[in-house]
Amino acid sequence: MRTAFACLLLLCAALSAAGRPAPSASGQAPPGVAELHRLDLLPAFKRSVRVGGVSSYDRTGGNNDGFEGTYSFIRKEPAGLVVADLKGPGVVYRIWTATPSDDIVEFYFDGESSPRLRLPFIDLFSGKRFPFLPPVAGLGAGGFYSYVPLAYKESLKVVVKADHFNFYQINYATYPESAGVETYAAEPSAEFRSHLERARLLFSSSGSDVSAFGTPPGRRVQTRRAGGALAPGQTFTVFESQRPGRVVGLRLGPAASFAGKARDLVLRAYWDGESRPAINCPVGDFFGYSWGEPAVKSVLLGTNDDKNYIYLPMPFDRSARIELVSERREGPPVPVEAEVEFTDAGRTAEEGRLYALWRRENPTTASKPFTFVEAKGRGHVVGFTLQAQGARPGDIPEFFEGDDETIIDGEPAVHGTGSEDFFNGAWYDVPGRWESRVSLPLSGSLDFKRHMGRTGGYRFLLTDAYAFRRSVLSTIEHGPSGNNFPADYAGVTFLYAEQNPFASAELPPADARRVTDPSSVVFTPGWTTPIHAFSWSNAVLLKKDDRVGGEQLRHLSLRAEGREVFGPHYISFICEMPAAGKYRVSLQAIEGPSQGIVQLFLNEVGVGPPADLYSAERKKSAEITMGELELKEGENRVMFKIVGKNTRSAGLWFDIYRIIFERVG
Repeated sequence: MRTAFACLLLLCAALSAAGRPAPSASGQAPPGVAELHRLDLLPAFKRSVRVGGVSSYDRTGGNNDGFEGTYSFIRKEPAGLVVADLKGPGVVYRIWTATPSDDIVEFYFDGESSPRLRLPFIDLFSGKRFPFLPPVAGLGAGGFYSYVPLAYKESLKVVVKADHFNFYQINYATYPESAGVETYAAEPSAEFRSHLERARLLFSSSGSDVSAFGTPPGRRVQTRRAGGALAPGQTFTVFESQRPGRVVGLRLGPAASFAGKARDLVLRAYWDGESRPAINCPVGDFFGYSWGEPAVKSVLLGTNDDKNYIYLPMPFDRSARIELVSERREGPPVPVEAEVEFTDAGRTAEEGRLYALWRRENPTTASKPFTFVEAKGRGHVVGFTLQAQGARPGDIPEFFEGDDETIIDGEPAVHGTGSEDFFNGAWYDVPGRWESRVSLPLSGSLDFKRHMGRTGGYRFLLTDAYAFRRSVLSTIEHGPSGNNFPADYAGVTFLYAEQNPFASAELPPADARRVTDPSSVVFTPGWTTPIHAFSWSNAVLLKKDDRVGGEQLRHLSLRAEGREVFGPHYISFICEMPAAGKYRVSLQAIEGPSQGIVQLFLNEVGVGPPADLYSAERKKSAEITMGELELKEGENRVMFKIVGKNTRSAGLWFDIYRIIFERVG
């Protein structure tokens, strides 16, 4: 039975279909705000003659991508900093920043001497000013974004009235005169407002059935269900058709069936009798899983209520087959429940078929960025996911400082300012920003786990799709410059294309796809390691960042005195492990004249020998083996106690730099 919200979605989509603008000769709506909710037009080849971007990226190839503002403008004018100067006809489709401010931003359309739009820069994202309304414009995971289209017939100049500006990205497309681009009106029409409201409804519908938005006008949606079990080495047919049509929604569950680290259950789709699959991806990664766990809940793709879903339209000319393949050698069958929504509207000559490419580089190649996709032909890229795992858990994840770059038809088109920036986020490892799993309508963070060296993101491109006529190459660096931080990168790229655009889309063997857990896990309490508890009385915690032995060390300091209520002073951490097993626990602390004697404890029993951290001079200790613990996958509580002090020590301090867990069994 449909929920009230689902019924509202259907009603609004019906109203949307009834009020859609008249199509052009090509069958498409004029570029602009209607594109934000017309998912039925997403497979259509773009009429743009150029897709581009301007940003604050470091032109020298370094990492000063907005930190100092060196490259955060095109030129200076008496009115301020010109951050974009675009020639039309065109549309700005995306604006992003990590550093919103109260500085005034002005938009000069078609050579006007006075700005048609003028507002504080932060109000492009705050929801306070029309037309920049949530969730089409908003914030999350540390970043601020707007997808409100700003069309210009002749030109658009964007000026920030400030002496200094920081991070920004602007994505745009340029069109031929025949596309019918109309300049953004100072007083937007009722039609503009109506389309914006429909877009807001769509963007508010993450996890809901939005197939109606992807259904061509006048077409009836049919639903086909399939259920059963997928046995090892077998294939399960999710959907098959021998007539023209398009899939407008696919739901596949239970989501738990496809969880896990093996990546040995594969989703394949074949269109129009092609011998090679158009979609050939591990099921979990296709639906936005993060190292084997459901993670994404966006408008177009993700997991909700134990069901995976995708609402990217999939048109085909004469036939379609979607199947699940188990590459497991043994084990019980996997339960499968599938729902496919489709119509009889076949692919038109001006539409592409949906393709999805899974790629992994483990390790990434030194001096060369990770390649999301390299494709030839005609089409447009509409989505990316990335699971990124660095080789040095516990360290600052500098591998995620790299820029994205896309080359279209042999010409540089888009150059970003940092990896989390590409996914509309910012400031990894900062509480309330890019520090955990976050799902927004079109983008988000798959996760952030510094102790495992893991993070990743996703982003879907609607109006800002990367359209190409001959070729596209999208990459992302692993490291702030030079691609010199080794990592394990696995990504899925979604695109529409006229023909299969890949030279090869074969998956590597299942053993080479499996999630690789780090052999060591490193917690850095001076940053954000969760604390379960510490002494009930006579103790304080401090975070310090000072020089120790000529090195700047951020650490957590437990400073105690006297007795604790239940005995020796203690501190307990919540330590997440990637897998169950026996771990050697080591400690790297700061030795000094006020440090105590520390011991690892489990259930009030000491594990391993006590470690005396007294030293006449403050210095970083070597890695001290504290003992071994049998730990479970997921969260574990790990306790250290200050069991005494050296007779020469002036206090009961415990300055913790790193806690290291190494799998030994």
